[in-house]
Amino acid sequence: MSERVRSRSSTARSSDDGPRHTTVDTTRRVDGLPPDAEFALCLTHDVDRPYKGLRSLYYATQERPDYHLQTALSSSNPYWQFEELMAIEDELGVRSSFYFLNEQHLLDRPLTEWVSPANWVQHLGRYDVTAPEIEDVIRDLDAGGWEVGLHGSYHTPDDPARLSEEKTVLEDVLGRPVIGGRQHHLRLTVPDTWRHHRAIGLSYDASLGSPTECGFHASYRPLCPFGDEFLVFPLTIMDQALPDPGADFEAARRTCEQLLTEAAANDAVMTVLWHPRFFSEREFPGHRKLYRWLVERALSLGAWVGSPRDLRRELEVDLAEEREGRETDCNRVRERQSAVRPSTGGEA
Repeated sequence: MSERVRSRSSTARSSDDGPRHTTVDTTRRVDGLPPDAEFALCLTHDVDRPYKGLRSLYYATQERPDYHLQTALSSSNPYWQFEELMAIEDELGVRSSFYFLNEQHLLDRPLTEWVSPANWVQHLGRYDVTAPEIEDVIRDLDAGGWEVGLHGSYHTPDDPARLSEEKTVLEDVLGRPVIGGRQHHLRLTVPDTWRHHRAIGLSYDASLGSPTECGFHASYRPLCPFGDEFLVFPLTIMDQALPDPGADFEAARRTCEQLLTEAAANDAVMTVLWHPRFFSEREFPGHRKLYRWLVERALSLGAWVGSPRDLRRELEVDLAEEREGRETDCNRVRERQSAVRPSTGGEA
């Protein structure tokens, strides 16, 4: 077996929604990279809220009331940024992953959850992946070479039946299997959620990371938590964890530059998350410009840039070598044990 898959200890970090931090010991990592790449940059987008809608009224109580009230009364939808984002990536010659969310209606949840105002605010942006315009976007993304993945809803880290149902609905729309995704709010129970992912046919997860801190927290490389082909792509940057590029673009750019330089120095796989709504300049100034700069800078540093799905395909040779190496080692052990096993026959 080559040294591209190595054992290492790692502390799995999950979101701050609950006490779910668990240590994973002797986790393997994939150390290979695509040919001629200095490092890899995986681009991902969680499709949480493609419609602003009545959330405008809530945001008007928090900041810029005139603007948010105007968007509430307008027929425009500033959160719908699919075409703009696809155009940017197409111009740069790269592709990314879009993870679609399929949440339960709040009225289908336990009564105790109905009384929480925060739950109702979140529910205001809920969408249906089987709605015609969402179906059209999913199919356009797939036809254009983008990855369509699963964004497991808030309660699915410990609910494999619900997670499997969400995957099935998305695959029915897509017309092909979904191989990976990320949990909503990065909610993760390690390693149980990954076991659920593997059991329902997913090949990777990209939930391991922090919503408040940027950096290589878990590893410079994808992890192999079960020593097989199932991979974990640790999250390096979430848009909301960066310095606000609308207030201080240079501070946000410097953070990205430092992480790109660190990635190049360590032959790393760097995974970033930008929500599609962040590409609205009126809503989130500076993010569209920063994202474009990040991709251009990565390409100039010799990075491979694309989706986790496509990078996993690039690494399949290494994963196959790892599997064959384990099988060969097991066969050798069995042969040695058979050779030294004493006879169990009785005396004549």
